[in-house]
Amino acid sequence: MTPSVLFVCVHNAGRSQMAAAWLRHLAGDAVEVRSAGSLPADRVNPAAVEAMAEVGIDIADRRPTVLTGEAVEASDVVITMGCGDACPVFPGKRYLDWQLEDPAGKGVDAVRPIRDEIEARVRGLLTELSGTSP
Repeated sequence: MTPSVLFVCVHNAGRSQMAAAWLRHLAGDAVEVRSAGSLPADRVNPAAVEAMAEVGIDIADRRPTVLTGEAVEASDVVITMGCGDACPVFPGKRYLDWQLEDPAGKGVDAVRPIRDEIEARVRGLLTELSGTSP
């Protein structure tokens, strides 16, 4: 069975988009990946797009998506990044809360360390899910 992971932040424009992109990049088809926001923005943060492009991952075509109960219910692991009480909780799901700086309004220089921290956390998550190192 393929595990599924949902990344959630408020605007689904920075942290959750970068995390989903890292997991897709590192896991390929081994993990089903979703991302959503409690109050999605109109577009993905341009600094996040640029920071990810620097490491060869293109998220320019991604669009922020509204968080639904169905998305949470369909996921094995739900990773929140500052969405607080807006995230629905379902019994039997594994919840993690990653405290990450919000890249909103920051330039690419400030987003790079956030991107790198997200990569490290995603690699750790993937190791937990697969029992191997990517």
